[in-house]
Amino acid sequence: MENNIFNGQNVAKSYIKLSLPLVLSMVITLIYNLADTYFIAQTNNTNLVAGVSLGAPIFTLLMAIGNIFGQGGTSLISRLLGQNDQQNIEKVSSFCFYMSIIVGIAMTVIMLIFRVPLLYLIGASSDTFQYASAYYIFLAIGSFVIILSYIHSNFLRAEGMSKESMSGTVLGSIVNIILDPILISFFNLGASGAAIASVIGYLCPDIFFMVVVLKRSQVLSMNMRIMRISFEHVRQIFGIGIPAAIVNVMQSVSAVLVNQFLLSYGNDKIAAMGIALKISMIALLLLTGYAFGGQPLFGYYYGSKD
Repeated sequence: MENNIFNGQNVAKSYIKLSLPLVLSMVITLIYNLADTYFIAQTNNTNLVAGVSLGAPIFTLLMAIGNIFGQGGTSLISRLLGQNDQQNIEKVSSFCFYMSIIVGIAMTVIMLIFRVPLLYLIGASSDTFQYASAYYIFLAIGSFVIILSYIHSNFLRAEGMSKESMSGTVLGSIVNIILDPILISFFNLGASGAAIASVIGYLCPDIFFMVVVLKRSQVLSMNMRIMRISFEHVRQIFGIGIPAAIVNVMQSVSAVLVNQFLLSYGNDKIAAMGIALKISMIALLLLTGYAFGGQPLFGYYYGSKD
């Protein structure tokens, strides 16, 4: 663990060390989001842009599930680090890791079974259904990959390894940006190509984070045999994680309602709104980086009764 960050006398300096890498990773994520939209828009197919834009609420929903275990687990691990409770840190990190995989696989099954009604619920029309469905199917298949990306990216920051967390996020964004034009335009896969590029873009950092945990982490674990934790720890994970997830869920609900209201005005309006929402994320992502960046520090001080 990077004890010098948590035990340093200069709190402001420790906060910057933890939050700045996360802010930079948010900037890279923003660039990826804009590049993703750019390559899709190059097809000059409004229905395709609208169909892919309809996938935004699904992404937000998967993010919400990831945040239950990612943010909820990070908060608890930070406090346990302050208490120097190594044994329970290993148990909690293993529990969150494997539960995110289990829940992700369950989401895949549910999303594929209810594909048609869910697509119409999020705003698909007869013109956009095929594109939205192509994008949705691969998102559903890669659900656990996307959810898993929010686990170790948060846990590594809890241990003080913000730079490693940033490196994984940047890696995923670069892979996604490279694959987008190849799969969307060169192989002419359209919406399917965009979704495949996104899932692979999440898979690469997942693998990177697991390697970092296995080789460099002093406190985190992926040992399935110790994933059983106390009810009190489950309560604390959900007590922090579920409120954080509700914010994301309400964002999904808001996007779905907007799409439904825009249906009668045409798919070009849905496409335009999808692009506008991504641009509006500029301020949100930067502020989120500074907010989440300090969380491990606050948790550590709280756990150590400082």
